[in-house]
Amino acid sequence: MTVRTVGVDERRARLARRHRLSPGHRAADAVDAATSMVCLHGTDAPTVYLSVWARVADFTVADLDDVLYTDRSLVKHLSMRRTIFVFPRHVLPFAQAGASNRVALAERRRLIKDAEASGLHRDGERWLDEVGGRVLDALADGREATSTELRAEIPLLEGSMEYGVGKSWGGKTSLAPRVLTVLSASGKVVRASNNGSWRVSRPNWATTESWLGSGIESCDEAYGLRTLVEMWLRAFGPGTETDIKWWLGSTLKAVRAALAELNAVEVDLDGRTGYLLPGDLEAAPPVEPWGALLPALDPTTMGWFERDWYLGPYRQQLFDTAGNAGPTAWWDGRIVGTWWQNDSGAVCLHLLEDIGSEGRAVLEQEAARLDEWVGGERVTVKFPSPLARELAGRG
Repeated sequence: MTVRTVGVDERRARLARRHRLSPGHRAADAVDAATSMVCLHGTDAPTVYLSVWARVADFTVADLDDVLYTDRSLVKHLSMRRTIFVFPRHVLPFAQAGASNRVALAERRRLIKDAEASGLHRDGERWLDEVGGRVLDALADGREATSTELRAEIPLLEGSMEYGVGKSWGGKTSLAPRVLTVLSASGKVVRASNNGSWRVSRPNWATTESWLGSGIESCDEAYGLRTLVEMWLRAFGPGTETDIKWWLGSTLKAVRAALAELNAVEVDLDGRTGYLLPGDLEAAPPVEPWGALLPALDPTTMGWFERDWYLGPYRQQLFDTAGNAGPTAWWDGRIVGTWWQNDSGAVCLHLLEDIGSEGRAVLEQEAARLDEWVGGERVTVKFPSPLARELAGRG
């Protein structure tokens, strides 16, 4: 059987449409944007808002606040790769079974080991079970509380442990955030309302059941993982086994099992084996040239592990050493630069190559649009890229 070839141009056309970045294919609202991407990155508070801004016309901060904190059709949840994502509510069962439970187990084991090794608790497992129960009791009846408030009320949350002893990056970490990490990855608590602005994450915690009206529906791990792979292929396909394994934070064995159960079809990606869903083999038509400014950790920039087809030679400038992407400027399906804010808060464009007058004009228009939307408010990047650090030093 002849293997279909999916070239770079077609992959970029798929990206433009399915990631809602081409002007003719914008999302209807924040929930539609998140669903199109499977989920949005939520590690950096501003990323969620700026990712939606890039995909939804006439978007306001209040639009996302409403679906996060009032309607609650989008939910912040710790999942793949121990990362905070913003999931459409209907995706939560699959994320919990296919990724979050695995993260919760690893975090639980690590915390028990560290609590015992540091001398804080002789029986780490017993302590963690007891303190977790007390946190849930404190949040009973729909109450919300900050980590600081919980620590003041629950003595078992007190204490801290050293990490990176003798290293420049070493320091101390408190027990309370790590307990909440285990509980949140387990699906028992969620980040509820936010005490900060759209640019700052200062969450209140609530039980999942009180925040959503019910707990996260359980499903089989293999089914959850398979459903996540199916969603990824629909949004990001074609991609390689390595891409999917990295995105899931799973194993090649699990990915291969999911691909087999989905009857995923092999395609040629310029010499690499990629996969598409069996009902998604039709060639994608080209799109008109488009430009976009995406925030740090945007799901498009972070969606694949093998990124040369859209990142080119700019990895060292636009990603930090841990693999976190900084802000990016896109032209016609590939990354061509970045954007930043000067000392006055104005959005500035920085291109890494000559993309012609048409491309520059489009991206300058996007920079002006973003500048108006941000309104001079400072967007802080938690994991700045080397180029972001350089530009910030220019003021």
